Amino acid sequence: MTSWVGRTAAEIAAAVREKRATPREVVAEHLARIERLDGRVGAFRVVRRDAALAEAHELAARDDLAELPLAGVPLAVKDNLAVRGESMRVGSAATSDAPSAEDHATVARLRAAGAVVVGLTNVPELCVFGTTEGVHGVSRNPWDLSRTAGGSSGGSAAAVAAGMVPVALGNDGMGSLRIPAANCGLVTVKPGQGVVPAGIGDGDWFGLSENGPLATTVEDARLVLSVLAGVPVERPSSAGFLRVAVSVRSPLAGVSVSEPYVVAAREAARVLSGAGHRVRRADPPYPLSLSVTSLAYWTAGTAVDARPLEPGLLARRTRVHAAVGRRFLGVVRQGRGREKLRGRFEAFFAECDVLMTPSLARRAPKAAAWHERGWARNLLANTNYSPLTPAWNLVGWPAMSVPFGTHPSGVPTGVQLVGVPGSEARLLRVAEQLEELRPWPRTAPME
Repeated sequence: MTSWVGRTAAEIAAAVREKRATPREVVAEHLARIERLDGRVGAFRVVRRDAALAEAHELAARDDLAELPLAGVPLAVKDNLAVRGESMRVGSAATSDAPSAEDHATVARLRAAGAVVVGLTNVPELCVFGTTEGVHGVSRNPWDLSRTAGGSSGGSAAAVAAGMVPVALGNDGMGSLRIPAANCGLVTVKPGQGVVPAGIGDGDWFGLSENGPLATTVEDARLVLSVLAGVPVERPSSAGFLRVAVSVRSPLAGVSVSEPYVVAAREAARVLSGAGHRVRRADPPYPLSLSVTSLAYWTAGTAVDARPLEPGLLARRTRVHAAVGRRFLGVVRQGRGREKLRGRFEAFFAECDVLMTPSLARRAPKAAAWHERGWARNLLANTNYSPLTPAWNLVGWPAMSVPFGTHPSGVPTGVQLVGVPGSEARLLRVAEQLEELRPWPRTAPME
């Protein structure tokens, strides 16, 4: 009997459309893997076993099954996006356990395309931090269960990396897709502003947050992004010969990038140079104020999201984060820091087509009860390992994380690709070249 676990979303959808597999058997097989593995990984808050099987059965009877781009594909959804009939807890005891009346726009698009939601994945409280743990569980990296999967889309990334689903839905406000993708050896795309419906929390963290896919291949990332965007993200016939700037410098003063991640970026640069691209070392003009601007938006977004919630039910680190953010609300609403940053980066990108950096600065922190630790300790841990992602949320430009290389500990490393607005297809094509020339293991060896 053919096993569908470990297959890509594109392969599964093709098999279902061609009647070589039924949605129910595909979903049942992935649910069985979740049951076997998730006790160790902690990817899911809710597994929709009976509902997912029933929806898979109904899907098989659709008249348009042969036309659905995600026919029968099991999907995990981050628990800050509404799924009809399920509560949305956003990693907190302070949120309502009432079921959502409607799907979030992104979930609705994926379901309309044939995907079956098998569960909602764990997040840190209010999706604030780059580690995923809290009252609903700890999400671990399937490549090294002693380490966090990352955050805030940590549960979604862990589910894909463990082969429990072929693709997952997450979002990114300061790196929340790219951080866990880099930890877990996955491909992700944070689209530019306005490409995919946002609607995350109360105001999308002042427009910083974007929804996007987590996948094991570039083909799957492009496929899911196309569904989310509502228009095909076309694959260029070739990447052409692009001007690629490579930077291994941390954007934040006092934070360094460790050797394994520097090596990954430099080796990826050699691969792209060998493919004919014009690659040169160049550091973006990160301002000294970037750390303060990042902190202002990061905390202010949480202040807004925490406002309607009972403070006594929030973890201490979340309460402090929100309290800091309230002091920044006036400055953030003016938006001046972001406009200045865009101007600096526009001048830089006039000289290059793609920027490549390490995705992370160092290995992820240990999987632990970070929600019980102090705010300053969380802030330091997050900043030291993930300083390279926030700038691209602040300007609203597309950015990816692509697996490349291996840390001495055995976990994957990765590189970040960044482009100007509208360059998602170009970034995906460059990522595809890296995948073709340096293929990566798609899932962790869990069994």
